[in-house]
Amino acid sequence: MFTGIIAAVGTVREAKPAAGGLRIAIDTGALGVADVATGDSIAVNGICLTVIRVAGRRLAFDVSAETLASTTGFAAGARVNLEKSLRLADRLGGHLVSGHVDGIGTVVRRTAAGGNCRLAVRVPRGLARYIARKGSIAINGTSLTVNGVNGSAFDTNLVPHTLQHTNLGALRVGAKVNLEIDLFARYAERLLQSRR
Repeated sequence: MFTGIIAAVGTVREAKPAAGGLRIAIDTGALGVADVATGDSIAVNGICLTVIRVAGRRLAFDVSAETLASTTGFAAGARVNLEKSLRLADRLGGHLVSGHVDGIGTVVRRTAAGGNCRLAVRVPRGLARYIARKGSIAINGTSLTVNGVNGSAFDTNLVPHTLQHTNLGALRVGAKVNLEIDLFARYAERLLQSRR
């Protein structure tokens, strides 16, 4: 589990085919890795990945074909949001994020609003029903509040801190992003289905 509070932005240094998927190596930037060990979970652009090797400030991960089919952002040179998994004693500053991406969205509008940025994202049609005004959503692993919903698109406000300390500040119209809907929406639907 994660909180969606990004600790650092890293860079994908290698992305090589391996075991039907990819093996990636990421320079972790400002992420403290002294306590990271093989087998630990790290959210990489919102995707829960298992560390397979620690080499100084570089972490390696295997990414499965299933993950590659439903996420984006692993090309060599890509800047990725990083967060270590939640410990029970940690503050929950964002919202509960599982690291299981639900789909890929597309940035359709970016508007400056003072020092902030208003971002509009189109989501796959099947995910739109889970997104509610004032609800939570994770974009590239970043916990955000939904400001408004219009059909299969939603918009959110990015404050200066988010723009400076995540990879969301570099997003432009047409960019693809990883989306994770609020966990509670997913479980509420499943409970309602089982009652029918």
